Amino acid sequence: MTANLSRLVRRPAPRTLRGRLSLVALTTAAFLMVILTVVFNTVVRQHLQRQADDELRTRAAAVATTVDTGRAGVRVLETSNDELLDTNVWIYAGPRLLERPPSAPVTGLLTRAAARLAAHGGQHCTTLARSAGPVRLCSQAIDGTAAVVTALDLSPYRSSADTLLLASLTLDAVVLACTYVLTRLAVGRALRPVRTMTDQATQWSAVASTERFGTAEQPAELARLGTSLDALLDRIRAVLRHEQQLTRELSHELRTPLSRIIAELDWWQARPRSEAETRATHAAIADAAQSMRTICDTLMDDARDSASTAPGTADVLPVLRLLTERLEIPGHVQVVVDVPHPGMEAGVLPALLERIISPLLDNALRYARSHVTLVASRRPDGIRIDVDDDGPGVPRSFAGQLFQPGRRAEPGDGHGGAGLGLSLARRLARSAGGEVSYDEQRAGGARFVVSLPAG
Repeated sequence: MTANLSRLVRRPAPRTLRGRLSLVALTTAAFLMVILTVVFNTVVRQHLQRQADDELRTRAAAVATTVDTGRAGVRVLETSNDELLDTNVWIYAGPRLLERPPSAPVTGLLTRAAARLAAHGGQHCTTLARSAGPVRLCSQAIDGTAAVVTALDLSPYRSSADTLLLASLTLDAVVLACTYVLTRLAVGRALRPVRTMTDQATQWSAVASTERFGTAEQPAELARLGTSLDALLDRIRAVLRHEQQLTRELSHELRTPLSRIIAELDWWQARPRSEAETRATHAAIADAAQSMRTICDTLMDDARDSASTAPGTADVLPVLRLLTERLEIPGHVQVVVDVPHPGMEAGVLPALLERIISPLLDNALRYARSHVTLVASRRPDGIRIDVDDDGPGVPRSFAGQLFQPGRRAEPGDGHGGAGLGLSLARRLARSAGGEVSYDEQRAGGARFVVSLPAG
């Protein structure tokens, strides 16, 4: 029992906005209704008491016309309305009681209260509480020598006031119930577009939809909410695109070392090998696996935006030579590495430089007819590396789309590739403060230019 009571005491506010707004509206309405009810009933009771006092004074004035205060002393004149005037009326000559109601004993509670009022002189009123009901008494002095006290039963007035109080409380309950119901209906209707927008945003974020809310034909508040949700959906879509791009780039870059591992294993299993040949196969596989690990680390660092801040330098000549050794070069193609200044350093890590140049060199080997040239040179703003081939070049109509992910000039040309290498090379170069561009002025082949900060 105690535990249940504690849970009820600690019960939190409604969890829904609809419930909370309805509760706030109900609380506010209840507070206002209590104030209005108290004020209304106070005013009603004061008004009823003034009516009772006015009636008593009117009766006292009427009785005063029957009292003679001449030289012969104070005496009560007989009139045709004696029975009406004598009802609940006390007449005093000074402290002496001249006349009283037949139903009020001389020593009764009402008579004693009337005597006290008469003794004060002037006009005074008081309320006397009795078991049979409250009584209002008012006194009026007559020429300073006599006084008239009239009494009125307040039970009808109090009954009217209590009836009005009960009616007002009933009205308060009805108004509060209507306020709560109407508030819930109004808030529910007002929040219906918000629920619809929430469901749509959830659905669109799950499927990476291009649909958006916009601001057309919506209230200002919903328009701002729609703008915020649109921005959130755009960010979600960008994250999904980034994840998809990272997945494609990883698969694209890991394809070459994975092919080396498979080729080495196939060659090693083709026939029995000597111990030296086995060690060479193991070394080639280990080198390819290390290359895969380097590729993964480099791309993940770039995805975390840490590649641009990673310190380090790379000796250009060893990196270019290592690339030419690792890649499978067709027998009809000759690769020339031209670095006129040995010791030339680029301001990037060796692994990142390898990942930038590798897609460009792979692309050149894919389309070259007889030779590919890698030329490194110093420039005032850093290091420049040209990757040239004597292939067919890039069609001018396709040059503007060259670095877009997944785009190829001729998808059915028989060459493998997913169209991701060039976009990856440019993105990695830009993350290091450099650039990868295509030289459209080159005739007879293709030339890609890599610009990087100097080490």
